[in-house]
Amino acid sequence: MMFWVLLGILCASTFVKSSYRVNPGPLVNATRGEPWPQPYQTIKYDGFLVLRPSVFQFVVTGETCDILEDAIQRYTAIVTLEASVASKEVRSAPRTHARHHPSFAGNLVSLNVRLVSPCEHMPHLNMNESYVLDIRNATEAGSLEAESIWGILRGLETFTHLLSRSGDGPNLALKCQTIIDKPLLQHRGLLLDTSRHYLPVSDILRTLDAMSYNKMNVFHWHITDDQSFPYQSTRFPELSAKGAYHPTLTYSPENVQKIIEYARYRGIRVIPEFDTPGHTRSWGESHPDLLTPCYDDSTGAPDGTLGPLDPTESKLYPFIRELFTEIGVTFPERYIHLGGDEVPFDCWASNPRIREYMRQHHMNGRYEQLEAEYIQKLLNITQDLNTTSIVWQEVFDNGVHLSPETVVHVWTGNQERKLAAVTKAGFHALLSACWYLDRLATGGDWRKFYACDPLQFPSTVQQQELVMGGEACMWGEVVDSTNVHPRIWPRASATAERLWSHERNPSASYAAQRLEEHACRMNRRGIPAQPPNGPGFCIQ
Repeated sequence: MMFWVLLGILCASTFVKSSYRVNPGPLVNATRGEPWPQPYQTIKYDGFLVLRPSVFQFVVTGETCDILEDAIQRYTAIVTLEASVASKEVRSAPRTHARHHPSFAGNLVSLNVRLVSPCEHMPHLNMNESYVLDIRNATEAGSLEAESIWGILRGLETFTHLLSRSGDGPNLALKCQTIIDKPLLQHRGLLLDTSRHYLPVSDILRTLDAMSYNKMNVFHWHITDDQSFPYQSTRFPELSAKGAYHPTLTYSPENVQKIIEYARYRGIRVIPEFDTPGHTRSWGESHPDLLTPCYDDSTGAPDGTLGPLDPTESKLYPFIRELFTEIGVTFPERYIHLGGDEVPFDCWASNPRIREYMRQHHMNGRYEQLEAEYIQKLLNITQDLNTTSIVWQEVFDNGVHLSPETVVHVWTGNQERKLAAVTKAGFHALLSACWYLDRLATGGDWRKFYACDPLQFPSTVQQQELVMGGEACMWGEVVDSTNVHPRIWPRASATAERLWSHERNPSASYAAQRLEEHACRMNRRGIPAQPPNGPGFCIQ
């Protein structure tokens, strides 16, 4: 009999995953039908409902649009997938009929999806992602209601997380409950570096899928860097023609639009980053005149290498204006990341023309002032283009005069002090310092990311309100398409929950159980998330 499965559904306890380990220790048992990230409020009732995939359907009762129609198709396919896995899990065991169980509360024939307001076309910073999901006792129709299409997307995702096997063939079970949900923070992102190693478009699309499964809503595309320039500019095609690793390892305008559209359907913003004045060596393959020639101190002659962009070069700023005008048209997102980090001053210091410029402008050898001058001109350009800028924290640290709407991205140093300083100065902040995914300790080191609280710093209420959110960062030095997904997932899931969940002191042990389930869930959906906790298995 399979009643133990039903009891596991009701009691949130599960089978022991493995009966033998070489080094005995505690095993993490997966939950059944628990959502990730943890919702704002869950009200549970007695009993469970059974969903028969052969008859179940999503019924749109309110506004509709292309995003909702696409979502209904995607989540119908996910329900079918969960049913096929449930059927596989019970093939070798006796089948029981869930309706004979004393806690059986009825069948769930449909989920009524009510979008209250007309769809917005593009996701944005202040989009409303709240929703109410009601799976009541003794009803044949559940309900999902949200004011915006973005809340509907998040609610559909949660609904599929509630599904677990019933022991009754392909039929699925759901605990009776009402979920009232909304995110803690507006900006819940993932940075992906496609310069150090080129990532095929298919891997970017898969990443967007995984982000939607974790309710992350910002794809920070670190698209270029010193190593390569894979972005195909329509105005300056020579940048990728000479700066990409290979002519086939580029992102065409059609590729970029496909990624933006794919993200739109999942309620994900695409924020590009074109980092300057450092991290621009690949620009020099086609435009060496825009970069700084470095000099050999011993000979006083150029040493043949190029450093950062040359802020004293008169041709630089018209070029930057034209490139960023194109970027603003290509990417509909209001925000753009301008970088500004890790500028190597040694090359500037070696160049006699730059030293003379600094002498004439009374900079007294302070190259931070030269960087500030460049960044200020860049910010003026992007402000003219009606774009809101995000900068790495060095820009703030170096005292650049920032417009009030500029966002400061904290990535290094003592994050509590940095967040306190940025918000005390009145700027919005993003946090990534504790969520660098390239800092790999072990395969299952998600707990160190889960321990990071983005609102834990000395602050007033007004300062906390200036924290827009944060991002997990997957830098590309040692990842490519062969290992990027297991490196990100489920470690970035820990970041996703801390940015979504309102629980300030969450239980790591309970999170471990839910993450065990969620990693298997992602695996079933084609995301090769690595095991979060140790020995165990997933039925695919």
